[in-house]
Amino acid sequence: MTQCPNCSKEVSSRSPSGIEQLLCNLNNEGGLQEALDILPILKEESYLKAFPEERKCRAFLEFCGEGDVGAILDLVNDCDSEAPDEHGSTTSIDALRYQDSMGSMSTGLHVAISSGHDEVAWLLLLLASTLETERFPPDVVQAAKTLGVSREDQTGKVDIRLLEDSESRTAEGLAKELGGKWEAWVNAGWLKP
Repeated sequence: MTQCPNCSKEVSSRSPSGIEQLLCNLNNEGGLQEALDILPILKEESYLKAFPEERKCRAFLEFCGEGDVGAILDLVNDCDSEAPDEHGSTTSIDALRYQDSMGSMSTGLHVAISSGHDEVAWLLLLLASTLETERFPPDVVQAAKTLGVSREDQTGKVDIRLLEDSESRTAEGLAKELGGKWEAWVNAGWLKP
């Protein structure tokens, strides 16, 4: 992946911190980006070529990081409506509980917390946890109704608050580390399974 396809010469280099990188100048509709490291992009595309079923889940994590509630709902609804194959099963992965196998094993809840998107965190708690509905703030419940979001039975499903990243942190553990607005969440017990 880091060899020139024409001459087979190694084209990657090491950053000052010792991480392999593949720098290029990219000029597209967004303008000129000099010394852009495209190696992570190439690795992700290579991974998704090998595991195409994870493409939607990777997009899901990006939407969680961007705070795009509408895109998250569209993607979840799209995954829910996938047609079963001839054996009656779908090949879709549970995007709500997906863990980033290429990175830090973060869930969407980890990503939402680290990016500061409390509206996404509320949505994920509503859709993928066993947190009692009466513990949600009234404005969150009202917003969910307005968006047409309803809770599904979580029986037999893993509560997203139990999932750990590669540093053995649950979303609650991450929130404790970050502090700030997440301190209130930790104190209220919303992130505690």
